Amino acid sequence: MTMTDPRPSRSTARPAEAAPPSACSAHELTGWRRYLTTPLAISRIVLLLGLITLGSAASPTLHDRLRALAHLVPGAVPAAATTADLAVATVLIVVSRAVRRGKRRAWALCVVLVSLSMVFDLAKGLDVEEAAFAAFLLALLVLGRRHFTARPDPRSTGRVLTVLLAGPVVATLLGTLWLSVDRYGQAPGTTLGERFREAGHGLLGLPGPIRWTSERADDASAIALAVLGLAVLLVLLLALMMPADGPHPLTDEEDAQVRGLLARHGARDSLGYFATRRDRCLLALPTGRAAVSYRVLGTVSLAAGDPLGEPDCWPDAIAAWLEECESYGWSPAVLGAGEAAAEAYRRAGLDALEIGDEAVLDTAGFSLEGRAMRGVRQAVTRCQRAGLSATCARVRDLDDAQRREILDSAEAWREGAERGFSMALDRVADLGDPEAVVVCARDADGVLHGVLGLVPWGPDGLSLDLMRRRRDSANGIVELLVATLALEAGALGVRRVSLNFAVFRGVFARGDRVGAGPVLRLWCAVLRWASRYWQIESLYRSNAKYHPEWSPRFLCFRRATDLPRILTAALRAEGFLVLPSPSLRLPGARRPVTEGTSVDA
Repeated sequence: MTMTDPRPSRSTARPAEAAPPSACSAHELTGWRRYLTTPLAISRIVLLLGLITLGSAASPTLHDRLRALAHLVPGAVPAAATTADLAVATVLIVVSRAVRRGKRRAWALCVVLVSLSMVFDLAKGLDVEEAAFAAFLLALLVLGRRHFTARPDPRSTGRVLTVLLAGPVVATLLGTLWLSVDRYGQAPGTTLGERFREAGHGLLGLPGPIRWTSERADDASAIALAVLGLAVLLVLLLALMMPADGPHPLTDEEDAQVRGLLARHGARDSLGYFATRRDRCLLALPTGRAAVSYRVLGTVSLAAGDPLGEPDCWPDAIAAWLEECESYGWSPAVLGAGEAAAEAYRRAGLDALEIGDEAVLDTAGFSLEGRAMRGVRQAVTRCQRAGLSATCARVRDLDDAQRREILDSAEAWREGAERGFSMALDRVADLGDPEAVVVCARDADGVLHGVLGLVPWGPDGLSLDLMRRRRDSANGIVELLVATLALEAGALGVRRVSLNFAVFRGVFARGDRVGAGPVLRLWCAVLRWASRYWQIESLYRSNAKYHPEWSPRFLCFRRATDLPRILTAALRAEGFLVLPSPSLRLPGARRPVTEGTSVDA
């Protein structure tokens, strides 16, 4: 976090018109020098150097330079330097992202790679221009070293050890396979064991046991195996730069902290209980009075909902979380913050963007009577005529057979990838959530047709977790479940229910009104087009028919340039964007069955 000195600088202490032109020029020069040594500027120059080096390595060398170089180095050196320069350029392009995040490891790696690039540029064809540009970048790296303080991401040590142990083995096997397929220049009678040892020695640049019939074949083999060894080293270096990703299992100690904070302050936020998800981390104050629940995806630390605990302690918890983001080079973001929390994040230096509204139902005033509830009443009546009825129960009151039936049915009815992060739990009918409520719809024979799962929201509230139903269930079963819950809420001691989150609800609500401007109408049309693929407008309509109170929710972020990464991280967390990588099962986790807060009528 950049602190601003309140005292006026010398350049601002005197009137601007009194400053001589030379002073202004010096000030501008200082400003440019300061900018060029920032991680953002250096990352762009690193990327540019990588692209220039790729183009230089792929283009033919000037004949006069190559002829002059031939008198200084052996003939195989230019080819080897060109290959090595291509590898260095590739790594520079990839590592430029880590440089932008201010990673210390990325800075050290760039210093080494840029130095090597200078040598390779001269060795492959006396490319003085590229070498001079690399020297300029090296000077910037040295001058800006104080800006690169971000620590390595958590769990990178295990990843590096995996590459360190498996990389040489895989490279040796590939080298052995290549030597077995391409036997040109090998002496007759070369065995598989000799090829294996030749590959192992060649990775380190050492001669092996194979006898070669020509010097050209020997040089070609040595260069190819050396490049293969260099590739292993580069993969290892890239593993050091890769950001932390994927679920970070919630520890038992953190889970106990979350539940303790919820017991004291859980009534403040309907999303608070979702902090018990097993794929979230917790950053709590040493006093235990406040905490931030988050998950790291790529280079984004994505928090969800309001901070936990006492609002007076939220600024300290937010500051600790932002400090951690700064130390690791993560981009901070908050998904679904309430109005009070958004203001607290804004005071901490983040910006806030309203992204939708949460539907909150007051169960005390709920009734199926009246013209306004006609649609809901008709849907409930239709299900009742079909022989369906619904019941509500706390998870603690269900027996093992009932919980198993709900769990199996919810899993069988789930369509598509698992979804949910900010407003969904990663389990259902779990004994670890005894105060959770399950609403079940059954026919006259006791067959389960639909399930509504809700988590506690303080002592007198519930927050929607998931909604599942049979594909052949009667139309209107969602209305039956919600209406039954609202009408029986008093027996459960519940007076408010958070139904769902409607993205950009205000756009749909105001877009059809008389007098809506062209920008609003265009934005409404875009969202309706997107609703063909995602439940955007349908979620709003399905909640609006219950006439709930609407509570705004916000997306908080530091810089507008971070929004593409934040949007990608949010889509990944919510399950709308699935990367082609193996799934990671969390230790001790049961089968995931939560699809999210989607209510599909």
